[in-house]
Amino acid sequence: MYWTLELASNLEDAPWPATKDELIDFAIRSGAPMEVIENLQEIEDEGEVYESIEDIWPDYPSKEDFFFNEDEY
Repeated sequence: MYWTLELASNLEDAPWPATKDELIDFAIRSGAPMEVIENLQEIEDEGEVYESIEDIWPDYPSKEDFFFNEDEY
């Protein structure tokens, strides 16, 4: 399983919090790349609910990780 920013961004609009099955269903319905679906299927699932993409990919960059000053634009 590997995540990239491009792959993980397909889950930004997912219905959080969500279970693994709900995320897979969302990825299929939204037309996400097959790699996203495969990554979700590889998650060891114990019936837990994921609150955000950070629960799946802890290294997912947040807005604070980018040096972009929104006030300038």
